[in-house]
Amino acid sequence: MGMAAADSEFHVLAVDDSLIDRKLVERLLKTSSFQVTTVDSGSKALEFLGWHEDDRSNSNETSVSPKNHQEVEVNLVITDYCMPGMTGYDLLKKMKESSSLRNIPVVIMSSENVPSRITRCLEEGAEEFFLKPMKLSDVNKLRPHMMKTKCKDDNNIIEKPEKQEKQESNKEEETTPQETDDVQLQTPPQSLQEQLNGNNNNKRKSIDDGLPPDRTRPRYNGLTVMSN
Repeated sequence: MGMAAADSEFHVLAVDDSLIDRKLVERLLKTSSFQVTTVDSGSKALEFLGWHEDDRSNSNETSVSPKNHQEVEVNLVITDYCMPGMTGYDLLKKMKESSSLRNIPVVIMSSENVPSRITRCLEEGAEEFFLKPMKLSDVNKLRPHMMKTKCKDDNNIIEKPEKQEKQESNKEEETTPQETDDVQLQTPPQSLQEQLNGNNNNKRKSIDDGLPPDRTRPRYNGLTVMSN
């Protein structure tokens, strides 16, 4: 499989309130053979990802709505930092707080080079922080982050058959003691027969040993002499 074919499997969600910047990002990503979806706000990005708050009075309880969740998989989100309403930083925080979205890599873009802003985003979990305008060299930095998500998905697929094999081996180990018990159950009749034979021999010996002296038959040179 060629590099272009492999990259076409990656889907990027680009978030920017500027139409010009969205078009630029979309063109650069498509030039690199990535699939691209663009939205103009952080709230629309969350809606596309299927995220919603069940109880707005408790912001800690979040979930992914199956009705709004898109069938297409998103491998990376790239968002502008300064946007009206929900900023790129707010979008980043909500994604990292969600158990269903936290593993999706997030990249922040900004036209302002503010070190404290960059540090805050990276500490919150952003993979990269790009300065606008976005360049083709920046796009090349996205591929390793998306490869990580693909590797995790592949490992999850591989782990399932391994778990099944372990379960089957555990079942075999559970049946082994039963088989040994069956063997043990079969052995007592044999040992009982041996005990019976031994008892008969003992009885014969005891009978021979218990004979009175007057009933013994001494033998002399092959002749049997009966005692009076």
